[in-house]
Amino acid sequence: MDKIFDLIIIGSGPAGLAAAVYAQRAKLDTITIEKSMVSGGQVLTTYEVDNYPGYPGISGYDLGTKFREHADKLGAVFTEDEVERIELEGKIKAVVCSGDTYRAKAVIIATGANHRKLGVPGEEELAGMGVSYCATCDGAFFRKKVTAVIGGGDVALEDAIFLARLCEKVYLIHRRDEFRGAKSLQEKLLSLPNVEVIWDTVVEKINGSEKVESISLLNKKTNEQSELEVQGVFIAVGITPVTDVFSGLVEMDHGYIKASEDGRTSVDGIFAAGDVRTKPLRQIVTAVSDGANAITSVERYLTEA
Repeated sequence: MDKIFDLIIIGSGPAGLAAAVYAQRAKLDTITIEKSMVSGGQVLTTYEVDNYPGYPGISGYDLGTKFREHADKLGAVFTEDEVERIELEGKIKAVVCSGDTYRAKAVIIATGANHRKLGVPGEEELAGMGVSYCATCDGAFFRKKVTAVIGGGDVALEDAIFLARLCEKVYLIHRRDEFRGAKSLQEKLLSLPNVEVIWDTVVEKINGSEKVESISLLNKKTNEQSELEVQGVFIAVGITPVTDVFSGLVEMDHGYIKASEDGRTSVDGIFAAGDVRTKPLRQIVTAVSDGANAITSVERYLTEA
C-alpha cells in the first residue's frame, strides 16, 4: 500500500479501540491492524465484567463489541492482517504484515498480553466458569466461596490477599517450598487466618461440568495425589506480552515495551498502549486510558515533526 497514514494502530483490544476512537475525533488519518477476525482482545473471553464504570455486570464479549461499534460509528478504518515487523524509513514507519505493508508517520503498538496457562485438563473448558486469570476482575463473583490461587510470585500473593477479603477460604498452591514474591507480601499473606498455603504441589486437572467443582493435586515431593473442593481457580503464573515481532526495535523490560503514561517509547513516533507497556496495573480501564493518552502524544509528535 503506497498511502502514508498519519497513524497506524496495531491491535484492537480496549487500548487500540480507545486509540481508534480518539484518533477519529482528532481527525487523524488512521488505520487499525488486527490479526483476529474480531476486535476486543482478552476482554472477549471474560465471562462477566463488573469493574468497568457504567457497565456493571456486562459480559466481556458485549463490552468488546461496544468498543468496536463506537469506533465504527466514528468511521474508524480497520484491516485484518498480521504484523511481522516494523521498519524505519526515516521519519516514516513501515508496518510489514503477512498480507501488505502499511506506512505512517506514527505507530501505536497495542498488541496486549496473553495470560500464561497451566495447560491442564479442564482449564480451557472451564475458563469463565470458575477459572480466571484476574482476581481483581472476577474476585467479587466468589464472595463467601472457596477459591484457589495458583502461583508463587507477587501477583499470586496479591491475588490471594485480595481474595481473602471476599472469600470464605483461599488456598494458595505453589509448586515450590518457598515464594518468589516480595517478603512484605509473604508476611501479610501468612498472617491471614483464612488463607492456607499448599507447598510443593501442582494442579493436574480442574474438575467440573458447567462450573469448577474441584482440582486434582499432586505433591511433587511425596507423589501424593489429592482432590480439593473449590468453586474458583485463579491462575497467576504470569502473563506474556505480545511483543516478539518488535524485539530489537524499542527498549523493553522483560518483554514489556518501556513506555510511561504518555506512551512514548525509545523510538520517536512509536508509542505503546495497554497491557503491552510497562505499568503497575493492567485492567480494561487502564488500557482505555492508555489509548487516549497515546493519541494525545501522537498529536504532539505530529505537530513537532
